Amino acid sequence: MTYPKELWENTRLEHKTYPVRLFRNARPDAKPNDCVLYLHWHEHFEIIIMREGSAVFHIDSRPYVADTGDVILIPGGGLHVGYALKEENVRYDCIVLNASLFNDWVHDPVHAQFVAPYLEGRLRFPVKPAEQDNAVLRYYSLLEEAVAELTEKPPAYQLVVKSKLHALFTLLSRTFLERQSGGKTSEPYFANRERFKQLIGWIETCFAEKMSVEQAAKQVSLNPYHFCKLFKKLTGRTFVEYVNVCRMNEAERLLHESSDSIAEIASRVGCENANYFTKLYKQYKGMTPSQARIR
Repeated sequence: MTYPKELWENTRLEHKTYPVRLFRNARPDAKPNDCVLYLHWHEHFEIIIMREGSAVFHIDSRPYVADTGDVILIPGGGLHVGYALKEENVRYDCIVLNASLFNDWVHDPVHAQFVAPYLEGRLRFPVKPAEQDNAVLRYYSLLEEAVAELTEKPPAYQLVVKSKLHALFTLLSRTFLERQSGGKTSEPYFANRERFKQLIGWIETCFAEKMSVEQAAKQVSLNPYHFCKLFKKLTGRTFVEYVNVCRMNEAERLLHESSDSIAEIASRVGCENANYFTKLYKQYKGMTPSQARIR
């Protein structure tokens, strides 16, 4: 698994006319609390299909447990991160699509009534639709057909995928539209999400620099107590843990890709004390830096 330097992910979709892509993700022998989906956001919709194992995904500060067979819908712009729950293999597929995939229907009045409110962010599908109404389980065959097309890529697969996903969105809307507050605009789960995006983006890129909890809380205009509660709710980790995870992920990369000494790597990721760095690395990676280097 790789960890980007920026919180915002510039997810490249294969074709501008058909902006949809399948990602296959696996974390063999994951341990509890191992990161299986790094914290990020993008403007695209993301559909996660759990294939093996279980994980908890934090989406805009709310945790959702996903077991084998579960489907999770992540709205565009939502902050999301995932962690393993058990010691087991974790495997899931992601279909990432941009709302512009359905531009051909923009002048269709039925599309405007049923699908457009979700594409434009005025309404949100439930993150776990089957928990709200298990009748949607029968719609998931459309996802499997889209995955098969994206995997095999037969002639005109783009049209098939587009039609399957539009049908999925339409059927989900048929199920949930009337019960979702009469079409009122959906508010973000928390008002200062954008400030948190900026803060976590800074952590992702400047993790070697020192920042206290008090300084971080000030960045998002919260007192330290409420900041710590909300940060843990959002990311599944405390502020200090998240900074340490970023540091140890970069240290892991440097141990494998550079010839720097362990002391030099410790300094580069913000740990001036090499002994403390070794202790921290073992805590988060399950082995010492020296052991990691020879693997």
